[in-house]
This record gives sequence, C-alpha cells and structure tokens, in this order.
Amino acid sequence: MRVLLSLVVAAVLFVSHSATAGTLERVRQTSTFKIGYRTDAPPFSYKNDIGEPAGYIVDLCREVAASVKQELGLKDLKVEYVTVTADDRFDAVASGRVDLLCEATTVTLARRKLVDFSLMTFVDGASVMVRSDGPQSFKALAGHKIGVHAGTTTEQELRRTLADLKVQAEMVPVADHEEGVKRLESGEFAAYFADRAILTYLLLGEGAPKTLRISKEYFSREPYALALARDDGDFRLLVDRTLARLYRSSAIGSIFARSFGKAKASDILQTLYAINALPE
Repeated sequence: MRVLLSLVVAAVLFVSHSATAGTLERVRQTSTFKIGYRTDAPPFSYKNDIGEPAGYIVDLCREVAASVKQELGLKDLKVEYVTVTADDRFDAVASGRVDLLCEATTVTLARRKLVDFSLMTFVDGASVMVRSDGPQSFKALAGHKIGVHAGTTTEQELRRTLADLKVQAEMVPVADHEEGVKRLESGEFAAYFADRAILTYLLLGEGAPKTLRISKEYFSREPYALALARDDGDFRLLVDRTLARLYRSSAIGSIFARSFGKAKASDILQTLYAINALPE
C-alpha cells in the first residue's frame, strides 16, 4: 500500500510539474517549438502559394525559434506550425497548444488578461476598401451592408463607431479577408474594413480587382505584438531580446522587405524600431 501511495503521489507531482512548466522547459523536454499562425492575414501571417507558412510576423517568430535553440543548446529543434483563427488564437496560447502567437495581433488591456505580449512588432490602423463607384464618406454607408473580419479589434471599433455616429449600416462579419473582398467586388458589400497593410496587400496582389480603392483615412491605431503565455518571464525575456537585437541591426530591414517588397517602413514604424531596440 505504501509503495502504491508513493507511486500515486509521484504521478500527481509529475503531472502538476508538466502542467506548470515554463515554455523553455517544455521545449527542452520535447525539442519542439510551436508557432501559431493564421492562414488569412497577409502580409503578416498566411499560407503562401506552395502551402507554407509565410509573412512578416512569421519570419520574426522564426528568429525567436533560432534564439530558443541556441539558448537551450539543442542540437535539433523541430518548429511546428499550428494554424489558429481570430476566434481561437488566444485560447491556443493559454492552453499551451502554441508557444508563440505569430500573426497580426493587436495589443489591448483586455487581451492582457488572457495572454502576455512581447515588445511591439508593428503599428497599423483600420481603414476601408470600397468600389470606385461606392460610398465616398462614412455617413454614406447608411442603409448598406459593410464587411469586417470576425473576431478582430476592427470589428469591435467599427461597431462602436457606427453607434457613435448613428450610422444605420448592416455590419456583416466574414470568416476571412478574401471572402470580404470578393463580396465587396460583387456589390454585396458597400465597403470592407480591415487593417490598412492587409488591405494594401490584397489590392496589390496578382489578379486583384482594379475597381477597388482604399481610403486614405485611418479609423484606429493597431499596435501589434507577439502573444505568449502569461507569467512566463524567462521566455518573454528571450523573445524581447530577439526582437531588440533585430531592431538594433539591419536584419529587420531584410525581414520587412521580404513581405513588403519595395514599400518603405513608415516613420511611425521606424520610430517603433528605434524605441524598442533596447540595449543588452
């Protein structure tokens, strides 16, 4: 009986330790690093034409994976890419299904109840895409259907803005940006709202419709960062050190160019890099 009791106690302690082990310790035990990414948020996080994870923020997370491998002194590290959605992404982090959330994640105080965030990775803002013959002002959206990606801060801000301005438009959440643009092009939507960088990427892509345009206005500011499990200071420090090192060097320019081509980083983004290029 005493032996059986000892085995039960040992098993409970092992399960408890495994459940509370930090990210770096889990990676050390499994030699696997799990990156959570979206398939539908180009140019930040998406699946490319040959079915591989790609994007500006995915590339940042690959740099983090390399830092994890070096920090732990691992001979081999398997990087596992786990698809997430706008609806389940934070649950994926909190449950340990992914180690790092690598997509266009806006930092908010409400979300910090669920996950922790790294240094900022990008600054964008919500804008709107319309047809060339579509509404020319926000008030003109009254009586029309307008699209927005479900589960995003843009959806929340758009709902509040419509209410504040007393614009009686029908807001229709969609599953992904491609669906939103197609329904805009077909005439079902009068406008489609999303982060400006995403809209620009969709508009400039091969085969993109030529009848659409993007407003010059921003309706919000969206500071992005990498999301990770709460109260994991050692891992967060490694993530922040990796980002700061990139921002201090020319490496961030190369990563930016891979996703944005000849476009130049905005003054705000360059300032973000400068502020977050923390010294060791």
